[in-house]
Amino acid sequence: MSEPKDKSEERVLRILHLEDNDRDVELVAGWLEDEGILCEVKRVQTATEFLSALGSKDVEVIISDYKLPGFDGLKALNMARQRLPDVPFILFSGTIGEELAVQSLKQGATDYVLKERPKRLMAAIRQALDGAEQRARAKEAENRVREQAALLNKARDAIMVTDMEERITFWNPSAERIYGWSAGEVTGQRADLLLKGNPQLLREAIRGVSERGEWQGELTQTRRDGTALVMESRWSLLRDGEGRPEAKLVINTDVTERKELEAQFLRVQRMQGIGALAGGIAHDLNNVLAPINMGIEILAEEITADEKEKILAMMKNCARRGIEMVKQIVSFVRGVGGDACVMQVEPLISEMARLAQDSFPRSLRIEAKIDPDLPSIVGNQTQLHQVLLNLCINARDAMPGGGELRLSANRSMLEKYLAQGELKPVSGNFVVLSVSDTGSGIRPEVLGRIFQPFFTTKDSGKGTGIGLSTVVGIAKRHNGFVEVESEVGKGTTFKVYVPVAGSENVAAPEEKRRSEMGNGEQILVQ
Repeated sequence: MSEPKDKSEERVLRILHLEDNDRDVELVAGWLEDEGILCEVKRVQTATEFLSALGSKDVEVIISDYKLPGFDGLKALNMARQRLPDVPFILFSGTIGEELAVQSLKQGATDYVLKERPKRLMAAIRQALDGAEQRARAKEAENRVREQAALLNKARDAIMVTDMEERITFWNPSAERIYGWSAGEVTGQRADLLLKGNPQLLREAIRGVSERGEWQGELTQTRRDGTALVMESRWSLLRDGEGRPEAKLVINTDVTERKELEAQFLRVQRMQGIGALAGGIAHDLNNVLAPINMGIEILAEEITADEKEKILAMMKNCARRGIEMVKQIVSFVRGVGGDACVMQVEPLISEMARLAQDSFPRSLRIEAKIDPDLPSIVGNQTQLHQVLLNLCINARDAMPGGGELRLSANRSMLEKYLAQGELKPVSGNFVVLSVSDTGSGIRPEVLGRIFQPFFTTKDSGKGTGIGLSTVVGIAKRHNGFVEVESEVGKGTTFKVYVPVAGSENVAAPEEKRRSEMGNGEQILVQ
């Protein structure tokens, strides 16, 4: 049996009691003792004494009679609200009517209790203390947030704090500069409606910070003048002293200019990629145009209606195929689909397989294998297309005498997995994009350097050495990573890991083994 707690260690409640009736003072003190409330009561009777007592910072509860000589409870309430606005004020009187009671509550009284119902006074005190404690915690949390934000006021990043309903409560000077709205204009407004952006990514961010306490990624937002901005956004969940979510801290870095430069760089790379495919594309277009030219010559001769119909159908099919090829190439060069969005990877793999089939030598066998029911990812379609193109061109160059090029996509669950080149273990749910070849392979002494910028094993003029470093950079921007497996004379496999949309960092080793084995649908491109 535990020993009784030493009373000297118990919290002493400090009460200021404004009362001119000695008997009522004694009764209240007795009720407090009966309730087991250890307290220290300071009694005052006049306005002067009450005003002097309000100068103490130790007062935790004020109990006041309404009718006093030359003084009343409403005047006492006004004095208390001016000097100790956060201290609970309870009117305890036998003369206050309903109208005065309502008036006192409007002026800031915490509660009122009639002396004919004294037992309710103890409940009112306890309730007032609970309310004051909650308000104190909320105010402390708000002050803490503001203090932290004040330290970041000089930062170049846009920093905002929102409540759990996305209403803006703090907006730093850099946010004013970047977005064009002043703090006074945005306070109380919903950030998701004010700054707009991709609804899918916003939902992903809100869900991520609610479930995991943090989220980071790229968001497209809008300035006051309508200008589009690309923001590198980091969200953190703020909690009160008891661990309850109370607000969100959002730090946004304007990367619009950097993204424009990256887009130009990737467009140049795409042009280089098209240049690398030019021979195969020219050959395929020639195959498309030759039947059309031949058909024109035949139609100039006298032929039957049935023969003419067959020739026209053949010419129409060839023309349609030529149009599809040109559209595919133009879309790729222009960078269609440049915004990050929730997307499926099956169209990405299939399109890359068709492009390789159209442009790579016929000595290469192209195969695409996609697991059924793959989850969505959040990605930039053009950048991921660039990743696959770079890897496929490298695979083609590794098989000058022919071979097999395999593209695949499968799901993988990782648990504390130490990826190549990473310093910390990785856990989570990923979609893996793989490009494999049966080519010459990579020597072990070279394998550790292939992702370094400008490192290449190709002859002068045949490679810049930035293709694989670009692949790694794009994977990291998608919160993923790249791994490579290679054996000299047997081929190479590159795996690009991209997180599943909305995935949590939960791993199941058995599911991981099953996902890595794969039992997916195979698509063979002839």
